[in-house]
Amino acid sequence: MIRRLFSSNVSKARKFIYAKEFKGEPIAANFKLIEENLPALKDGEILAEAEFLSVDPYMRPYMLRYPVGSQMIGGQMAKIIDSKNPQFPTGSTIFGQFGWRTHTVVNPTEVQKKSFNDCYLYPDFKNLPKSLGLGILGMPGNTVYFGFLEICQPKEGETVVVTGAAGAVGSLVGQVAKLKGCKVIGFAGSDDKCKWLETEVGFDKAINYKSQNLYKQLKTAAPKGIDCFFDNVGGEVSSMIFNLMNDYGRISVCGAISSYNSEIQKVPAVQTIFVFKQLKMEGFLVWRYSNRWMEGITQVGKWIEEGKIKYKETITEGFENMPAAFIDMLRGENTGKAIVKV
Repeated sequence: MIRRLFSSNVSKARKFIYAKEFKGEPIAANFKLIEENLPALKDGEILAEAEFLSVDPYMRPYMLRYPVGSQMIGGQMAKIIDSKNPQFPTGSTIFGQFGWRTHTVVNPTEVQKKSFNDCYLYPDFKNLPKSLGLGILGMPGNTVYFGFLEICQPKEGETVVVTGAAGAVGSLVGQVAKLKGCKVIGFAGSDDKCKWLETEVGFDKAINYKSQNLYKQLKTAAPKGIDCFFDNVGGEVSSMIFNLMNDYGRISVCGAISSYNSEIQKVPAVQTIFVFKQLKMEGFLVWRYSNRWMEGITQVGKWIEEGKIKYKETITEGFENMPAAFIDMLRGENTGKAIVKV
């Protein structure tokens, strides 16, 4: 009965391919929407129908590793509409690194043998929206849980600075830092975002990097210096922050979105600062924590249920609007996680 209810005669998938190599900021011509035929299900396989898809900064540099004509990469929350795998029953919700496509035939058991976090049944978080599996209860949430807590190791009373603070990762870094008893300062790209960070998210100070005197504002907000820096942006702003860090400061490098659309970017030399202040900077990819994946998701989910963590999403309607949502995200148009609803 359940199988008849959900089973579908879907025979085609729509997907976006990387149609033209990125040169600077992505444009519509970089993407092409095509159709492909879906194979019949074999034993062990499922047919997943996308409900929410993610657009993330990492997609811009990562796609340069793939040849033109490749499918755009990315995660999605999907509903299993047909299944020949008893461990992944019809009607279940699944997270999958399936890319920018509407329907996917895959053997999730085989995928999990290679990488669990590329495909898994989504936990039951009661009344929380499924879309959170692409943000605070997914890869971005684990980016914070591991990349901030493991690398920066914040201590009560310390001062933490976050760039890209109004995004999915940055806004959570600030909240986790507050849970650890830290003072939090964030950088965002508009007055509205700064107001949201201060009045709703709980940042002690938010600085508009587009309109304010950054060095003066930061020095005033952090009179005792900076102990931890979670960097999503890179570039000149990050170099300026290094100058105000305390001895033995820790820096977690999550991304460098300021340079993703640029071929060459000049920034001040920082080696002298690192030597004399004895700073520690470490870059990371969240996949290194694959063997602890559900630990992070479970803990952040608990914080949300306890009312300790807030979230925001910018949702674009329509699969055909994936490129527009991606371009807007790279321009900083989103607050919180940028998501496309099919």
